[in-house]
Amino acid sequence: MKVSLNWVKEFTKVELPIEELVDKIGAQLGAVDGVVNLGERYQGIVIAKVVTCQDHPNADKLHVCMVDDGGAVKDVPRDESGYVQVVCGAPNVREGMLVAWLPPGSTVPSSWDGEKFVLEARELRGVTSNGMLASAKELAIGDSHEGLLEIDIECKPGADFAKLYKLDDYIIDIENKMFTHRPDCFGMLGIAREIAGIQGIKFASPEWYSVFKKDLKPFGPELPLEVKNELPELVPRFAAVAISNVAITHSLVLVQSYLARVGVRPVNNIVDVTNYMMLLTGQPLHAYDYDKVKALSGGTATLVVRNPHPGEKLTLLNGKEVEPRSESILIATDKQAIGLGGVMGGADTEVSNDTKNIILECASFDMYSIRRTSMEHGIFSDAVTRFTKGQSPLQNDRILMESSKTICDLGAGEFASDLIDDMHVNKSDVSRGNLFPPVTLGQQYINERLGLGLSVTDIKSLLENVEFQVTVEGNNLTVTAPFWRTDIELREDVVEEVGRLYGYDHLPLELPKRDLTPAKRDPLLETKAKIRGVLAKAGANEVLTYSFVHGDLLDKVGQNKDDAFRLSNALSPDLQYYRLSLMPSLLASVHPNIKSGYDEFALFEMGKVHTKSASENGLPFEFDNLALVYTTNKSENQGAAYYEARKYLTQLAAAFGVEFEFQPFEVSSGQDVVFEPVRAARVVLRGTTELLGVVGELKAAVRKSLKLPNKTAGFEISTAKLQRSTLPPTYVALPKYPKVTQDISLKVPSKVQYGELEELITTELTKAKPENSQAGIQSLDIYQREDAHKQIAFRVSIASYERTLTDHEVNALLDQVAAAAKSKLGAERL
Repeated sequence: MKVSLNWVKEFTKVELPIEELVDKIGAQLGAVDGVVNLGERYQGIVIAKVVTCQDHPNADKLHVCMVDDGGAVKDVPRDESGYVQVVCGAPNVREGMLVAWLPPGSTVPSSWDGEKFVLEARELRGVTSNGMLASAKELAIGDSHEGLLEIDIECKPGADFAKLYKLDDYIIDIENKMFTHRPDCFGMLGIAREIAGIQGIKFASPEWYSVFKKDLKPFGPELPLEVKNELPELVPRFAAVAISNVAITHSLVLVQSYLARVGVRPVNNIVDVTNYMMLLTGQPLHAYDYDKVKALSGGTATLVVRNPHPGEKLTLLNGKEVEPRSESILIATDKQAIGLGGVMGGADTEVSNDTKNIILECASFDMYSIRRTSMEHGIFSDAVTRFTKGQSPLQNDRILMESSKTICDLGAGEFASDLIDDMHVNKSDVSRGNLFPPVTLGQQYINERLGLGLSVTDIKSLLENVEFQVTVEGNNLTVTAPFWRTDIELREDVVEEVGRLYGYDHLPLELPKRDLTPAKRDPLLETKAKIRGVLAKAGANEVLTYSFVHGDLLDKVGQNKDDAFRLSNALSPDLQYYRLSLMPSLLASVHPNIKSGYDEFALFEMGKVHTKSASENGLPFEFDNLALVYTTNKSENQGAAYYEARKYLTQLAAAFGVEFEFQPFEVSSGQDVVFEPVRAARVVLRGTTELLGVVGELKAAVRKSLKLPNKTAGFEISTAKLQRSTLPPTYVALPKYPKVTQDISLKVPSKVQYGELEELITTELTKAKPENSQAGIQSLDIYQREDAHKQIAFRVSIASYERTLTDHEVNALLDQVAAAAKSKLGAERL
């Protein structure tokens, strides 16, 4: 954003030297990319009057002129009348005109940024020329090189050209990204307001901007005009007015200089006014040739805001033909497209030298739609830069009115229609006069967040300097943002505004006070870390899979897809559903690892699962689960895979200080349909009915569909429930006397569950063991014949804290345990 300091000074005082001002802008407004001293390139250029103009004796297109500079330039040859001789080839040079004279020693401004062209007295076809008379192009304020720039401000010869046209200026280049949330700062008026604010100076916007006054004078012959807005959500406000009897010519030199110094090319008096007002207020405008619009309409000149028709094409002002994207905003007549709304006008309705009547438009467009259209077609105009920042729609009428009056006041036309204002802005915003309701906050709230001690009066003054309305009740302030501010919605926005205007460099340099008490660790994260360590030590490998699965995977494991939430915008066709459990994701990882040559391994994962049956208000409810799958492809491995999976689970229980019970699996357990019911168990906390999960072998159908080895088993439990059940670690001293081990094998009916027998032996052993001793059992073998019996072997270990036990004592203990098993479960000792 190029800012003209002289333009800013038209609206506010600037009391700081340029160096301090730039530093202040960088600290409180936006990063400054550079500063250009524009006045340097115009040094020595003066206003001169052409006194005589005669044809060059040796050249058809050259003229020998005597110019009067009022004696302002020293050390230059003069005639007896004090005039200076200059040779000029411009076709419009004539006696009596005022021109810009570049005397010898001055630099041509248009060459300043490249290889500087310094003038000197030299002969042209035998006649000496002292410097040159300059065109607009040579003066770097326009593209015209066909004739001399005619001075259009009344002045005396010898006047300083730079001061006359306010070119003794500084151009401050502020980084555009700093104003992304401040569309008002893309205009000189907004920048002037901010510069006043950071200097502590009260700013007042021009009356035409702060108060809308409808004044359609002079009013000439009426030009019928209609506006139809089919996209009120994308175009909340579209204002237009017709102006007749316009005369297309060059703009005033001062206007051209304003545009040129900030990088905008002057075109003609109509287009220059729209650009001037855009640079002043940040609001882009557009001018159409009324007669061209009418010729392209079905009858009355009509502007229609709509989306493009399929295959519709448009030629833009830059000559580029585009086929607008289907969602873009198009400006059209009732017959054809004439402009890409908010991006660029069309060539078919361009204002040209033959234009007699115009339509002036001032509209608000959806910033996101403009951004997408701009990117689609690679068009990055000044209008796009501003529209993509979200201009306030509450300023359109006053900007259109002032622009129209400027054109008429300059003698370039008369109002020819009423001001048409198609507005779809929220009625409460319009009646209130700003985009957001007033914000109420306390003095303490502001000071606590800034670390300052500002009084209510200080805060009120800072905000009122940039035209906020502030009312005070005690220590509370009610802040109303002006209509051009689109970023003041929350209390924090007001705090930021106060801090910025006061100056962040004035904030106290103190380290914040904080409590050094360590933050409590998340119990669930601690549990997961511990699980990870236990299972990794046991040889299992952790995997991470997506929380989403393909519907085919749910079908293969027998889970109902209707119980799962389906994603409407899945990342991939393979990730359609929230998973109901972790097990399908783990099972899908087994076959690829088998193919890679791994014939025995265990995988585990901790993650979240979702199910409709446990949703709240139709929203997914998340469960933290842990799942593990063990598999082997080795033929020599004997025994059931169930017990391999259960080993990992038992090791977890020991690490967390809890005891699990394994109860018969119930088919009604819900989503655990991946397990074979007769080869699975419910995992329950001992002594409670708290279900943690399921452990078991996979169904044959599941193994077949996923190409799993026959010896595949696993478990899935609730991580959160395990975390809640964890007991603090306890210490039990080991006996110093050697332990005695004996094996016991029992033959039981096949209907007796292993868990029943294990529970009985553990209970009887605890009751019968000697006092002050420690006993435990370990499963050795389970074997079932084809008849109705099975054999289960245990290894019993006993150690005393007082003495060494004898084999006789241990045998007697086992006899007692066997007798209890026979009487209660019909077990026979082998």
